[in-house]
Amino acid sequence: MKVVKGRVIDTETRCVHYSTVVDVVAIQFACCHDFYPCYKCHDEAVEHVRTQWSKTAFEQQAIMCGVCKELLTIHQYLNADQCPHCYVAFNPNCSLHNHLYFDC
Repeated sequence: MKVVKGRVIDTETRCVHYSTVVDVVAIQFACCHDFYPCYKCHDEAVEHVRTQWSKTAFEQQAIMCGVCKELLTIHQYLNADQCPHCYVAFNPNCSLHNHLYFDC
């Protein structure tokens, strides 16, 4: 299992910023390759500039389901509304922040 950094509040990768039942993903950031629950956790914890994953890296396993801990490719995550392994629902509002993580 990958270590999830940031202000995590439970074992399913929820954080102080996003803590609803569907907030169950951690994202590996392209800039540092560390997993965080959200961009706010990342930005609070580091002093470097956050960068996006390029489209050429969308087959990279950079998303972790907080429930089953399986890794998903960026492409899988962007095209799913639930984990393909354990079927837990993902927060549909996360798509509002995709541009912060991925070159969409």
